[in-house]
Amino acid sequence: MQKKNLNYFVSAYKELLKNGDVQVAYAELVKYVQKLKTVFAKDLSDTYSVGNVFQGYMDYTYFYLSNDFLKDKKLKLGLVFNHNHVRFEAWLLGQTKDIQENYWKLLKNTKWINGSKMPQYSIFEVILVDNPDFDDLDTLTESIKNKLVSVAEDISTSIHLAG
Repeated sequence: MQKKNLNYFVSAYKELLKNGDVQVAYAELVKYVQKLKTVFAKDLSDTYSVGNVFQGYMDYTYFYLSNDFLKDKKLKLGLVFNHNHVRFEAWLLGQTKDIQENYWKLLKNTKWINGSKMPQYSIFEVILVDNPDFDDLDTLTESIKNKLVSVAEDISTSIHLAG
């Protein structure tokens, strides 16, 4: 099998961009994640601090959430839009790679970790909303927020019990 060169990929990229749909979809998805960040910062401000939105490289768009418990453990949550799978995920992250590896080992025998290999960017990843309905953003926003809060509480309990 012949290796594809950069010209091949640039040509495919150019073809995808031709009608403008990809640019609109990407911009609207990023804008929606920014809206989520604003809603979370407003609605969850008594419990969480919310960081800035990072656009990634057309792979992930995300922002961080933290609270006193997570900060004390040198952890944070990422609310991630996974562009490749078109879904929303919660990622547990450590401040450093060593912290991530330590928590991955600590939580290895819990429901959060299923596999023998730690993810590249996180301790573990949880799907919050698979196949989101972007035609009803208010319902989607509430669903993501409620699931994230529930998962965050569950994760904190698991960390407390494991540690």
